[in-house]
Amino acid sequence: MTKENLKSLVTQMYENLLEKINHQETASKDDVIEYLRDAVEVVASIADDKIDSIEHAKSAFNNAYQEIANKSISSYQHTNERFEILTQMHEETLSSCNSSHIDIPFITEKFNDIQEHMLEEVKKANDIISKLSSKVTSLEKDSNLDSLTKVFNRRALSKYLNNLCSQTKLSYELHLLILDIDDFKTINDTYGHIAGDKILIFLANILKKTLRDGDKIFRYGGEEFILILNRIDALHCQKLASRILELVSKNKLIYKGESLGATVSIGTTIFTQKDTPDSLIARADKALYKAKKDGKNRICTELDDGN
Repeated sequence: MTKENLKSLVTQMYENLLEKINHQETASKDDVIEYLRDAVEVVASIADDKIDSIEHAKSAFNNAYQEIANKSISSYQHTNERFEILTQMHEETLSSCNSSHIDIPFITEKFNDIQEHMLEEVKKANDIISKLSSKVTSLEKDSNLDSLTKVFNRRALSKYLNNLCSQTKLSYELHLLILDIDDFKTINDTYGHIAGDKILIFLANILKKTLRDGDKIFRYGGEEFILILNRIDALHCQKLASRILELVSKNKLIYKGESLGATVSIGTTIFTQKDTPDSLIARADKALYKAKKDGKNRICTELDDGN
């Protein structure tokens, strides 16, 4: 990794840490330590001289901040709800006191003071929730990582394919694969959406461990993933796709004491110089449709000439 790359990473870490501190009402030493530990883990996973890995790490810092902000929002929302409940209880107490033989003016004044204070706190909490929500929206818009699976997202795919198709000449062979989890709706309907999310993470982890450093994984949407395989011929592309089919079908995910299995269907195609992002994806999608139609858990290929 070059000196400039290291400086770029450190700058990214510094900026995100400042963002974290600035957007918390109180920031502790433990918060900073936790962030730095997460950052060390991300940096340690970077392969030397791999620019894609470096960019992935920088996106991971932003993604980690998203999770921190979301947790903060959840915390403030809980506080807000509690204040609203207490306010309602005090109002009911005041109403009941009106018929009792006690110092009503004094009790009323005290309760009104408490209620006014709590309403002010509720307003502060709402303001913080609004600001944090805006920040999370901005971070999600700018992030290149899928928040669930931690692979590249559709936004990153669009940028990558636009750049690829704008090149005048590609000096190496490139294949695009679309993977779709078979019968994913049945998994969600049978075991719930949390189980479905865990299957998505399970598949993403298999892909990360199986592909080479220069290959790229994108979550295309729902249960679909797109893989970009660089500098690989058709034979080795098929071998790699077959390996993915085998690993997914043979491995099981344990969820609530049950063993969940899944299979995937894969459509593949090869990039040609006249391709646009839409034509490249459409061709792979056509191959995926054929794989589904032919029985699922298989690979089909669609070339530029329709074969």
